[in-house]
Amino acid sequence: MPHLRNIALTVHELEDGEFYWVLMEGADNAENATADSLSYLPLEAAADPHTTYSNALVAGVAAIRRMFGPDGPRG
Repeated sequence: MPHLRNIALTVHELEDGEFYWVLMEGADNAENATADSLSYLPLEAAADPHTTYSNALVAGVAAIRRMFGPDGPRG
């Protein structure tokens, strides 16, 4: 079975009341990575804001499901 990709989901409030989900992928060979930290590179982000943090979070999970299907992010 292919390895599981390291995908992170976060939510940013860029303006008051405007929440955007962001998907990031772990970068194994990042310049600033150390043994005690993980580095991530942007993979995809919401184009339009959501009115609440929870709505943005749910939309981000839906984006993961669309991108990777039922088996998750295997590469």
